[in-house]
Amino acid sequence: MDIRNNWTKSEIEAIYNMPILDLVYRAATVHRQYNDANEVQVCTLLSVKTGGCPEDCSYCPQAARYNTGVDAERMLPTDEVLTKASIAKQNGATRFCMGAAWRNVKNNKQFDRIIDMVKGINAMDMEVCCTLGMLTQEQAQRLKDAGLYAYNHNLDTSESHYEQIITTRKYEDRLNTLENVRKTGLSVCSGGIIGLGETDTNRVEMLHTLATLPQHPESVPVNALVSVKGTPLEEQKRVSIWEMLRMIGTARIIMPGSQIRLSAGRQEMTVTEQAFCFMAGASSIFAGEKLLTTPNPDVNQDKMMFDLLGLHPRAAFKGGERERFAEAFVDSDTNTAEANS
Repeated sequence: MDIRNNWTKSEIEAIYNMPILDLVYRAATVHRQYNDANEVQVCTLLSVKTGGCPEDCSYCPQAARYNTGVDAERMLPTDEVLTKASIAKQNGATRFCMGAAWRNVKNNKQFDRIIDMVKGINAMDMEVCCTLGMLTQEQAQRLKDAGLYAYNHNLDTSESHYEQIITTRKYEDRLNTLENVRKTGLSVCSGGIIGLGETDTNRVEMLHTLATLPQHPESVPVNALVSVKGTPLEEQKRVSIWEMLRMIGTARIIMPGSQIRLSAGRQEMTVTEQAFCFMAGASSIFAGEKLLTTPNPDVNQDKMMFDLLGLHPRAAFKGGERERFAEAFVDSDTNTAEANS
């Protein structure tokens, strides 16, 4: 099976609507063609700047306009972040992602501190990822020059459903940021959330957008809404395992070379349900007690699950990625030096 970027919506819809056991079987087959099915990338996500976000994302407890009990906090000290990254590595994480509740990156002292954090974590030989909101190509390049490996910027939902969830930015803004990230050669991490009141058609549309990008995102997080009291979506019902399987299985089939990440909502899933997701092609998880501000299974629970299912963590920079990254890092240094000379 070749990796395609010309999927049609009707093709994706046909896959998504397959009988669930057929879908899981097909996805599992594709997964084994492209990946070690017993290997799972372990990532840790830390909120380095929590709360006070000016956006109105209907699902988010960090939006300043909602009364969710999440207060605006100062950015964590650099030393504290590096210590948490070191602990995460000791617990088996090979990718460390830092999130800040910003609408967009600003060229200020806080961004300078993010740069220092990226440098420090990169020196630990971990893949460093950030999710900081919208950013320019120049800002993406600066992050890469500091040692950033990947940038996360989720589409959240389909373009046709987007304005029902967020009004403070446009869908095009999301796509522009992904393009800025891709132009620098950074690894792209982009997926979405299900359970936002969207239809199956909306879900197919979002998958179509991801699968028809010029290059598939290297990581595709599939999040199930964790409803938070005080947000407009607080009454949304929990996403079922069958919905998660359809999203994960379809994503695996149409983006076979990507890491499909079982992300938010895992706290509510049993080990059996998670095992089905791994069978259907999930190849990555977030580990640690929190995903920014929402609960997540703790490290010991995940270690027990890995032992039970015979899973093992994916190494950082697997398959020569470290060497390619280092080459790109040197090239970017050279280009920056030439530009400044």
